[in-house]
Amino acid sequence: MLIQRSFILKPDNDTKKWYHIDAQDMVLGRLATEVARILRGKNSPAYTPNVDSGDYVVITNCEKIKLTGNKWEDKSYFWHTNHIGGIKSRSARVQLEKHPELIIMEAVKGMLPKNTLGRKQLKKLRVYKGASHENDAQKPETIVLK
Repeated sequence: MLIQRSFILKPDNDTKKWYHIDAQDMVLGRLATEVARILRGKNSPAYTPNVDSGDYVVITNCEKIKLTGNKWEDKSYFWHTNHIGGIKSRSARVQLEKHPELIIMEAVKGMLPKNTLGRKQLKKLRVYKGASHENDAQKPETIVLK
């Protein structure tokens, strides 16, 4: 009798690809979901949930991202200074002016697992302001998202 076993990817058998995405005029949530899928490896037939089988993603033009509705004023980003009463917040518009790369990083981080595997997958995301990036040596394949 032939027993069919499920495929389980071993971490040393995995080959990582590099992808480049231009975020100009893209809606934040739609971009973040596709990036999270690539980082987790769900776009690959060899997807294994407990192995970091995802690929690297480079995002450029993060300052030209779009938000729908009234989110530029209503959406807030919070952080703490580690002092008593040190909670701070910024609106999305102010965050875009000061740190536009953090807007995409926070959106993708919220769509990844909240464990050590998710933190490892988030390290494979590179977000850059402007059209140029430092990862030309990896020869990233350009993806056009709808």
